[in-house]
Amino acid sequence: VAVFGCYRSPLVSRYASKEMAYNFSDRKKFTTWRKLWIYLAKAEKALGLPVTEAQVAEMESHAEDIDFAMAAEEESKLRHDVMAHVHTFAHCCPTAAPIIHLGATSCYVGDNTDLIMLRDGFDILLPKLARVIDRLSNFAEKYAGLPTLGFTHYQPAQLTTVGKRACLWLQDLAMDMRNLQRAREDLRFRGVKGTTGTQASFLQLFQGDHDKVEDLDRMVTEMAGFKKAYMVTGQTYSRKVDIDCLSHLASMGATIHKICTDIRLLANLKEIEEPFEKEQIGSSAMPYKRNPMRCERCCSLARHLIALLADPLQTASVQWLERTLDDSANRRISLPESFLTADIILSTLQNITEGLVVYPKVIERHILHELPFMATENIIMAMVKAGGNRQDCHEKIRVLSQQAATVVKHEGGDNDLLARVQADPYFAPILGHLDNILDPKTFIGRAPQQVARFLSEEVRPLLEPYKAEIDVKIELEL
Repeated sequence: VAVFGCYRSPLVSRYASKEMAYNFSDRKKFTTWRKLWIYLAKAEKALGLPVTEAQVAEMESHAEDIDFAMAAEEESKLRHDVMAHVHTFAHCCPTAAPIIHLGATSCYVGDNTDLIMLRDGFDILLPKLARVIDRLSNFAEKYAGLPTLGFTHYQPAQLTTVGKRACLWLQDLAMDMRNLQRAREDLRFRGVKGTTGTQASFLQLFQGDHDKVEDLDRMVTEMAGFKKAYMVTGQTYSRKVDIDCLSHLASMGATIHKICTDIRLLANLKEIEEPFEKEQIGSSAMPYKRNPMRCERCCSLARHLIALLADPLQTASVQWLERTLDDSANRRISLPESFLTADIILSTLQNITEGLVVYPKVIERHILHELPFMATENIIMAMVKAGGNRQDCHEKIRVLSQQAATVVKHEGGDNDLLARVQADPYFAPILGHLDNILDPKTFIGRAPQQVARFLSEEVRPLLEPYKAEIDVKIELEL
């Protein structure tokens, strides 16, 4: 009943990784609160406030053993989550009780913990994104020279290669990587700022010594693993920070939606498919089906990730003066869900890119169906080189193309333009060169060279910081 008798978010119960689920868990949150109270006590002691070694040691010995039932009972009475946990911590630390949370406001633990979770969330996501980029880079390199139909307006266009198309996906993912790296590096600590950001309570504790207040802020910031703290805050750190973080996650969601939509379209053409397990069932009614359910999952969750960006935008816009509490309930949902969702779609996309299946013969058949039309200009140029008149040749090709198009569109037949060219005596001077003229590799331009240079100069260097984690594989639970 406890598990199945109430709603559970599928982000955690069905999809998310254990490390990301833990990152936003109550245990991570409230043990971090206790660590922050310990950092504060240590720094206050070092700077001369009446905090004893015994008090610090007592707090450290109880940093992990949280009585969640007591905390819940305290919160039901106090209607204040931070004070409920202050009381719960004080209960198991009677010696340290008088100095727990000394000089601090609720946002000292609340906001600083959120910033730690955001930082750690990025540290979980970045290696996963690197692995997706690595797998897709290998795919692009393998198929750099395999011609395929390009599509504009989802209509057949000039040829590209399978690897070059993958580089279009990679370019967007590389932008996402740089954006996430920057957002992670730009994160600062709220630090020790007091109730409205003026540090007045700490200035009073240190009897007007501004240097000690600044030292306290710096020491706690460093203990929490941050290089810098925000120099100015209200009661909270600026909610623009949340916008910055979630906007890049939403942007990555758009990238992944586009990639997986492309794969779904190509799966319909039977040119490329996502991995399909030996005993996997595609449809309960149609046993022959191989539905792209992993890509569909990514698209579904990517839409949720994109939609979540509206929350921090609206929250930041309505933070009156030094702060209002109408940010709190919203952020409890939007921040974790954004990172959980990003985590899920990256894990799923890694699984997809590790097992993409390409069908070259199907791709070749599609090319040959369209290539005669695409080759008409090359045929005209070859005829001119052989002494023909460009305008006469253009008219001949136009008439034969229209006839071939009628066969394709009205009769459902194959494109017979090439056969019509071969049967027309006018084109006799170039018949011996038609195979070369119609070689698909002559229509792909510099695609293979672009792939090689792009991977070498822009993609591979981006993966260097993650080399130690690049070979990790995931077991995707479907």
